[in-house]
Amino acid sequence: MTPSTFPGIARRPHLQSPRPDRAIAPPRLARRQPALNMPGAVAAALLGGALLTPAPGFSQAPPSGPLRIVVPFAAGGSTDSFGRLLAQRLGERLRQTALVENRAGANGTIGAAYVAKSAGDGRTLLLVQAGYASNPALFRNLPYDQARDLAPVTLLASGPLVLMAHPSLPARNVRDLVALARARPGEINIGNPGTGSLNHLAAELLALNSAIRLTSVPYKGTGGALADVLAGNIELYFMNLSLGLPYARSGRLRAIGVSSARRSTIAPDIPTLIEGGARDVDITTWFGLLAPGTTPRETIARLHQEVAQVLAEPALRERLSSEGLTVVADPPEVFAPFLARETEKAARIIRAAGISALQ
Repeated sequence: MTPSTFPGIARRPHLQSPRPDRAIAPPRLARRQPALNMPGAVAAALLGGALLTPAPGFSQAPPSGPLRIVVPFAAGGSTDSFGRLLAQRLGERLRQTALVENRAGANGTIGAAYVAKSAGDGRTLLLVQAGYASNPALFRNLPYDQARDLAPVTLLASGPLVLMAHPSLPARNVRDLVALARARPGEINIGNPGTGSLNHLAAELLALNSAIRLTSVPYKGTGGALADVLAGNIELYFMNLSLGLPYARSGRLRAIGVSSARRSTIAPDIPTLIEGGARDVDITTWFGLLAPGTTPRETIARLHQEVAQVLAEPALRERLSSEGLTVVADPPEVFAPFLARETEKAARIIRAAGISALQ
């Protein structure tokens, strides 16, 4: 594999497994009926009774039960929080019950498989984050075809990761880090919350394209990695910007750079990794909404329209901005090719880095 074969990814020594002396746990997103053309008394009687109709694009006799947003991760995380915010506002807009259903496990594939096999009636949706794109390359035998069995509805929002360093590491920017890593190959430890996670792929991309070797330390989730970088047990960790900012402001950690091509509007003082000298490191976290692959196109279009209206609300946009996210609200025809590109990019990084497929 060469840079010409896979632009932006160099085939060089990069991350290596933890040292044997590190005992780290393995790794393991109805409207009110318009006034009818009939005598005023009749129309008033009907509308006074709050006669509602299903939103266009849904069946005139929709299945009973609430709108369910399946979050393929445990409650309490960023995807779960996003799902609950979205469910609340969608339920209010559609005047129906909207629930979050957590179906966690296997990097989100358990929840994805559940939605892939659900009825395509517009009542069951899947909320995913960027790690979803790595699953086809990361798992040997997915119980569904990600391109066929799940239909893109909308790209909700996106934002950068930030590379954080413990203050004991004598590197204030990417150039310092690269020079230090080349002088001490394999001696600098970088955590990740699980094999194939976006944080892991960002670290691999940085190492591959900078021709350096770091020691990858996988954890079971964000909590352990965050605790260890704060304690100085590992030197580096890619994390969500909203999580990293308080530690950067307090001086407990040092922000090396954000992983996006442009600086974040909520932290314009933190340079991008590319500005700091990293080559072609442009990788962002994002959230997207999908439906079962059998869902009719008109239903998907209507779902996008309703979700886009929710995302346009100033209070919601401000809430997401405070968490380092920018509202996107792309329609299905834009989200689909984006998802295909993200899936191929993740596969290229996984192959170039030699990350082993999971069972």
